[in-house]
Amino acid sequence: MKRFAPILVFSALLTLAGFAGAQSSADHSQHAASPAHGQTMTPKSIMLGEQTVAGVTAMAHLNDVGAVMAQMGKKENYHFMVMFSDATTKAAIEQGTVAMKIVDPQTGQAGAPVELMGMGNHFGADVALNGHGEYRFQVGTRLADGGTRQFQFTYKVP
Repeated sequence: MKRFAPILVFSALLTLAGFAGAQSSADHSQHAASPAHGQTMTPKSIMLGEQTVAGVTAMAHLNDVGAVMAQMGKKENYHFMVMFSDATTKAAIEQGTVAMKIVDPQTGQAGAPVELMGMGNHFGADVALNGHGEYRFQVGTRLADGGTRQFQFTYKVP
């Protein structure tokens, strides 16, 4: 019985640790759809394309976050995200300053610059695309190498 007791205690601890880990995962799964937690590709992701300028490749996406944001009383309905990599080595570039202007399809006018925050593997911001038509995203960067680059992406809201 003395040998059985430590095994029983060890088994109980393993079971509790596994349960705690499962609970932790369940708790965090609720955050996967939250724009504040740096979304990556989801079933509602829209690929905007890929461009290479001066040795840097930019790949942009929009995530439809309208339902989540509406629940929070926000007007933003998309999360714009752009990832950068070295065009030759494919190494991710995660340091720098990134901003964009959105050209309104109705007026053809560019809005005020929107700073894109570094969010781990991408730079992003929540934006409001509330009218129909083709939006242009003019992305300007000053990345870790000190060079400035401009990228442009489009998306047509039906």
